[in-house]
Amino acid sequence: MVKKHNGGGSKGGAGKSSKAMKYLIKADLKVNGNVQRKDIIGAIMGQTEGLLGDDLELRKLQRTARIGHVDVEVKSSGGKVNGQILIPSSMDNVETAIIASSLETIDRIGPCAAKITVSEIQDVRSTKVNAVIDRAKDLLLVMVNSGDAATKTVIEEVRSVLTVGTAKNYHGLTCGPNVETSDSLIIVEGRNDVRNLLNFGVKNAISCDGAGNIKQELVELAATKENVILAIDGDRGGEMLFRQLNEMIKIHFVAQAPVGQEWELLPQKTATKCLSQKVETAKFAAKLPADTPSEGSDAWLEEAAAEEAPAEVHEYFDHIADLKANNAVFVNVDGTISEAVGPKSLASAAVEADGAVAIVFNGAVSDRILDIASEAAIETVIGTKEGKGFASRDDVKAWLTEKHA
Repeated sequence: MVKKHNGGGSKGGAGKSSKAMKYLIKADLKVNGNVQRKDIIGAIMGQTEGLLGDDLELRKLQRTARIGHVDVEVKSSGGKVNGQILIPSSMDNVETAIIASSLETIDRIGPCAAKITVSEIQDVRSTKVNAVIDRAKDLLLVMVNSGDAATKTVIEEVRSVLTVGTAKNYHGLTCGPNVETSDSLIIVEGRNDVRNLLNFGVKNAISCDGAGNIKQELVELAATKENVILAIDGDRGGEMLFRQLNEMIKIHFVAQAPVGQEWELLPQKTATKCLSQKVETAKFAAKLPADTPSEGSDAWLEEAAAEEAPAEVHEYFDHIADLKANNAVFVNVDGTISEAVGPKSLASAAVEADGAVAIVFNGAVSDRILDIASEAAIETVIGTKEGKGFASRDDVKAWLTEKHA
């Protein structure tokens, strides 16, 4: 029989237990003997007392609601006890890890030998965010399927939110989920082109991030496909992209958007028509005007190479104006903004910034700042321009006001 006990902590501490918990420590327990739940909790409280100093004493942490009640689930069999210990924590990740590791110092419970092994420190907030996202998707699907949406525009907007979630990443390039398994491949210019095609159910498109440095991984992926279609915008930038890729990749067909239009903004009917009317590469190349050098051609190439920043990044740019030079703030997953920190405190603040999704820095983005973001698992950095040692990375995306604003 499995028994559960919620204990450890005075009645006075219980009144404060509403404080939001950030982490949940899960530990496996094995006892070579038949002990009771109160013995286990007593060992946890008693054998860790004084071990970590007054600031991390479990009884005191419970009274201030920084540690919640200790839950113990035990099962007795053959004179031995197995079970699990659950301890919620509202402290930061470092202090929580210290408390968790202290449990493993307990080697006896009463007269019996015991072993406690921490199996997991669960991020409660991350679990809640994932639950919110999953529930929101369910609710959106119910809304769409019930026909309650007022207009086609609203339905398309909801559907676009859902389909964007299916976008994947292939060596830093935004793509549909089927780019590796499909026999055909559609190469487009930017990530928004991929997302627009996903709205229409096209799942084998991949962005090349515009003209400029084409990734070797894209070249190798295209070489494995029986059918490669290049979908370009209806402007000079699209034709320049065709000229560059045609020298690097075996392209079978070209699908060009109507003059002056871009794939990321095409409605479904137009996008489908353009794909169905694709032309062979040789015929498309024959129709192109001679590519004669002219003034401003370098500017055209630079403009084509600049990737368009998504809407949320433009919102991040707005925070730069509120910062002192070389100061930074962290954008959290819920959209809130941290207090500003100076350049000397940036590295330590990044490590402690649980739930941060972006660093907004009022200054040049150097290799050091990208290292700080990478070490803290923060995937987005916002800055003003390229700094010392700046180079693009797979795990951190940098957006600069001089290029993308």
